[in-house]
Amino acid sequence: MKFFFFTAVFLLLSVQQSFSKDSITDIKDGIMPFFLEFDNNIEENKLTTKQKRRLVFYSGAAAYAGSLTGLYFLWYKDYPQTSFHFYDDNKSWKQMDKLGHATASYYMGILGHKTLLWAEIDERKALWYGGFAGSLYLSVIEILDGFSAEWGFSWGDFAANLAGSALYVSQKALWDDNYFNLKYSFWPSQYAEYRPDIFGDNIPQNFLKDYNAISFWLSVSPQLFLRGNNNLPPWLDLSIGYSADGILGAYSNPSTLNGKPLPEFERHRQFFLSLDINLKKIPIENKYFNAIAHLFSFLKIPMPAFEFHSGNGLRFHPIYF
Repeated sequence: MKFFFFTAVFLLLSVQQSFSKDSITDIKDGIMPFFLEFDNNIEENKLTTKQKRRLVFYSGAAAYAGSLTGLYFLWYKDYPQTSFHFYDDNKSWKQMDKLGHATASYYMGILGHKTLLWAEIDERKALWYGGFAGSLYLSVIEILDGFSAEWGFSWGDFAANLAGSALYVSQKALWDDNYFNLKYSFWPSQYAEYRPDIFGDNIPQNFLKDYNAISFWLSVSPQLFLRGNNNLPPWLDLSIGYSADGILGAYSNPSTLNGKPLPEFERHRQFFLSLDINLKKIPIENKYFNAIAHLFSFLKIPMPAFEFHSGNGLRFHPIYF
């Protein structure tokens, strides 16, 4: 299940971009990933524009080649290859995998944009080229799927990749801000123990792989609609969530695993309405605490939530993860 790979990518990228200069010294003007130049106040540590662009090019090429090589050996190597073909998986996993694609592409766009800005690429080019870097990268993986006998090129995955990139690029182009943010949350489910081959056999693996335990959120800032006419704190968001419940297989639940019977579970969708906190908008003067806040900004903050469950109807959670 490549969702494990995509989720790991976007989590790592969200961690990386959280340590950009804007999260450490200057929220408004900082654009530089920490691994390229942590202390920008030391004159002798500064790189020339040419050096920055070379570093971005070579490090990007190495990361691109290395990650695809790793994915090949981890995922494709043991499966037969065939001629390029398409595959319709839009009904699989209650579309949770599609949200994983969009979220991964969204965070790759953030990293791509900031990195190109740091390399002193023109703002417009940095936004469009960097912002859609996630779609390009993940689309190459779709092409690899297209040559695999087990899968195929998925138009649904391709569209989800584009949607994630477009969500970031369109906001920066229109408002130079992010009023809509994709978020991620997790709480262990009862289903992982029945499919450890898919969902993992420990909490860290479940965190990345168990669709029943994962929720994806779209957090929206009311500041977009109430500019100058409200007393709401800028860090308070409204969040809409989606998850799945009772799924042990992509399209249907198997009755047995390795010859042992599995319990019967009904497959359902879950929709949520909750509040959220945008950690990037909280004014934190201490640069280290501010960096930590940015580090975890991809996570949906546990808050009270209304849930609509397709099997159990409407209910209220005093706190929901």
